[in-house]
Amino acid sequence: NVLVVHPSVPAKTVQELVALVRANPGRHNYAQPGTGTTPHLSGELFRLTFKLDIVNVPFNGAGPAVASAVGNQTPIAFIALPPAAPHIKSGALRALAVTSARRAATLPEVPTMAESGAPDQEAETMQGVLLPAGTPREIVDRLQREIVRVVALPAVKERLAGLGFESVANTPDFS
Repeated sequence: NVLVVHPSVPAKTVQELVALVRANPGRHNYAQPGTGTTPHLSGELFRLTFKLDIVNVPFNGAGPAVASAVGNQTPIAFIALPPAAPHIKSGALRALAVTSARRAATLPEVPTMAESGAPDQEAETMQGVLLPAGTPREIVDRLQREIVRVVALPAVKERLAGLGFESVANTPDFS
């Protein structure tokens, strides 16, 4: 996930954003793609940690949330990196920090929240493949092998990295 602001927002860092919101209680809001999503939880963790009077504006998906931030209706947003990255790269949005433990390979110049003076703000959006309970083990194992093979293909790795994903094809075991 990534914390972004519209270019009109004067804050250039996470700490400047905290100061801006604190200086103007109740006058700022942030977009997020849906109640209960990791970007929403990132925004709420941020709000609670810094005791900010900022309004959560839930949207029905990342597209509308990003559009609202780009259009300056909600000039602050917590968004998953893939839908935000093109707008960051174009300058339509300014990334203040990623919420992962490490900097994102697709935006290496953007610091982590911890590097920005906001420790314990890690939150990532994960993608996965789920199967019905009771799926035969041979099918689970074959599907896992094929996913690992496909994710390792250079074109797939490059495409995923370009979208801001770090591909991890690991075991289907949760025990």
